[in-house]
Formats: sequence, C-alpha cells, structure tokens
Amino acid sequence: MNKLILLPVSGPSILACGAWLKNTVCVTRGNQAYVSQLIGDLDSAEARLMLEQSVLGLCADLDVQPEVVAHDLHPDFYSTQFAQSYAAQRGLPIVAVQHHHAHIAALCAEHGVIQPVLGLALDGVGLGTDGTPWGGELLRVEGADFQRLGHLAPLAMPGGDRAAREPWRMAAAVLFQSGRGDEIAQRFPNQPGAKTVATMLQRGLNCPATSSMGRLFDAAAGLLGVSEIQTFEAQAAMLLQNLAERHGQIAPLAEGYRIADNRVLDFSPLLAVLSDCRDASYGAALFHATLAAGLAEWVERAASEHNIAYIALGGGCFYNDILLCALSDKLAQHGLQVLTAQQMQPNDSAISLGQAWVALQSIKRGI
Repeated sequence: MNKLILLPVSGPSILACGAWLKNTVCVTRGNQAYVSQLIGDLDSAEARLMLEQSVLGLCADLDVQPEVVAHDLHPDFYSTQFAQSYAAQRGLPIVAVQHHHAHIAALCAEHGVIQPVLGLALDGVGLGTDGTPWGGELLRVEGADFQRLGHLAPLAMPGGDRAAREPWRMAAAVLFQSGRGDEIAQRFPNQPGAKTVATMLQRGLNCPATSSMGRLFDAAAGLLGVSEIQTFEAQAAMLLQNLAERHGQIAPLAEGYRIADNRVLDFSPLLAVLSDCRDASYGAALFHATLAAGLAEWVERAASEHNIAYIALGGGCFYNDILLCALSDKLAQHGLQVLTAQQMQPNDSAISLGQAWVALQSIKRGI
C-alpha cells in the first residue's frame, strides 16, 4: 500500500528515489506526498525492476509528470543511477540529498514542521558530504539546508563494509584504539582473521573511520561476547537490547562519555569498561543507560546554544525502544519538543519522503 503524507507546503511534482536499503520511492502532487510500498534492498534485479515499476505506477495513478528528481548522495546506489538517467532522459533538474539530512527532513515532512530543528540521526551508515561513512550525527536542519553540528567520535571499520557484518571487528577496533591491540587475537580465538585484523589496524590498511551509531552497537556487542558474526542486519543491536531489557534499568556510567569542544561525542570511557565486563546483561544495560545520558546532554547543549525547541529523532537505531524512550523522556523533561516517526518508520524506508521534502524546499528557495 502506498502511504499518503499531507505536507504543509505545496509545489511542483517531485520524484524522490530513496536509499539503497529498505528502498521506497516518493512522488508528490501539490501538498500530497505518496510514498510507495516497501521495495526493499536494491541488490537484486527484482527489486530494481520493482523500483522502476513503482515510479511509473505512482506517476500514472497520480497523473503527474515529475518536474524535479531527488536522490541520495551515494553515486553507486541503483536508486541514484536510476534518478540520474530518469532526469537526463526528460531534461529535469536533480537534487542530491545527504542521507541523514533526509532522515530528519522526513520527520519534518511527517510532522509539518517548517521551523529549524535539531536532528539526531542515528543509523548504520550513510555517505557524508565529506565522503566518509556517517551514522551518528547532530544536525541543524532548516528546509533545504543542513549543518553538521557534531558527530560521534569516529571508530575504525577493519575491512570496511565487512565490519558491519562482523561485530568482533568493531570490538577489535575499540581494543586497538585503547592501546590493547595485542589482545585481539586471544579475545577472538574463533575468528581466523583476528591476527590479520590486528595488523590492518596497526598499519591503518582498509580501516575507514565511521561516526556510525550502528557500528558502536556492534562494538559493544563484540566486546561483551554477545555477537561476533551477524546473520541479518542489526542482529547484534537487537540482542543487546534484549539483554538490557532483561537486566532492567540502571544508572548511566559516571563519566562514561566526553563531549569535546568541537561537539564530538565520545563514548570511549564506556567502551573501556565494557572491554572488561564479564556480565553481558549488566554491560548491555549500562551501555543503553550511558548512551541515552550522553546523547541527551549533547542535544540539550546544542538546543540551548542554537535556541531550537524541536528535536527530531531519525534513523534505524530508533527502533530500539530503550534508547528511544529514555532519550525522548530526558529531552521532554528539558522542555524540548521531540519529533519521532509516527506514520513512517524511522529507518531508510522514510528516506524518499525526506528527499522529496528537501527538493520542495529547494524549489521554494529558487535553487
């Protein structure tokens, strides 16, 4: 089923082609945004064909010819390539929208908020404007514009994308960063690549740095021995959440995080404690409590500095009920207005809506 979102602004018809994972497409008509059914991950020929059919079907059903096409910044996404060729064939302008900007813009669209918002975008990965993998971002978003105010302290991803499937690699990166690289091989005796990963980290080979909250969850799961290899996306994070729920609420770790002058939020002190924690459920509960405390303080500081009342929480990490509830409560107690996904999901299925919203705002500004 297509989803209809009523927008607080009207404009020419936009086609937005979404992300790579959990893809949807969005077509606007006047002040109506129609988001397609979930197409899914674009790594199969079937999904790619479904994307094309969804675009044609939506345009036909709504009797519109898009006037602007929006897509993700990532040049290798099929959705980006489709958008570019669709626009080129019809001589249409295109708008490239950064992934986390789109996450926050989707919440603005859904809630009809045209004022500036502070966006906390927490997910696995999205290409940043600097060409690095982002995923733990504090943004100031106003219509077509966004400013990256801060991000999580970067962590190395040994083996690049492979580290997203193997949490033990993210745990190894934490050990290395804290001067304990010589422990990697003995900590992960079941991983034949452990010695190689230790060497890669030492030499900085194929270890791109990421600010991703998803990878921080993976690191915690790897350090606590909860998950070394994932068989599906976010499996490690879900296992951690289950353990934390079973353990019950606890106080955050005192001085478990640092906020640097340049607004980098660093959970290294927490990770150091988890590195030696033998009780996985206690560790999982401590991880969640400290994350919520650190994120809340980070956001509250920025909200008062920029005098912004709206806080939008977007990205797949907000499927985590413990994090979502604890953080929403802390921010609300601080007198902030919290926007969360209601009609849409917090994950990448909302990206097309966010892209369409940014494109509409760009047109209003005459870009």
